[in-house]
Amino acid sequence: MARFDVNAARAQRLEARGRTWSFDLDGETFTLPTELSRATAKALRKLDDNDVDGLLALLMGDEQFARFEEYELSMQDVAAVLEAYGKETGLGLGEG
Repeated sequence: MARFDVNAARAQRLEARGRTWSFDLDGETFTLPTELSRATAKALRKLDDNDVDGLLALLMGDEQFARFEEYELSMQDVAAVLEAYGKETGLGLGEG
């Protein structure tokens, strides 16, 4: 029976996607991770299902999220970002 090599699988995923996924907003670029650590996943589980700001802050980090908060975005804008992120990374965040 063949053994599964976690390191090889991770390297293949990161080669295909890179370490971050980015989106642009008014000429500024924001990044989100393409892989979540177990600690981040644990923190995500503690968030309320409707805590979009908590989700984004956790994924972006405090400094980047502070810059992001300066923009007036609709929930539809945020949903579009999360949908694109989920499609490209396989992380179905923000889905209800």
